[in-house]
Amino acid sequence: MDEEKRITVRLPVELHDRLAAQAKRDHRSVNGEIVHLLEAALADLPPGAGTPAR
Repeated sequence: MDEEKRITVRLPVELHDRLAAQAKRDHRSVNGEIVHLLEAALADLPPGAGTPAR
């Protein structure tokens, strides 16, 4: 990543546990797993999709 943006996300404990287990299986950190899943989920959207019109 060229730049990073820090955010705080509140997750239900059960969801965090699932993310942590998946991250361990994929040999990633929880943060890395979240980034991977978000990138995969957004891969098919064109750039700017979902950005509010001004």
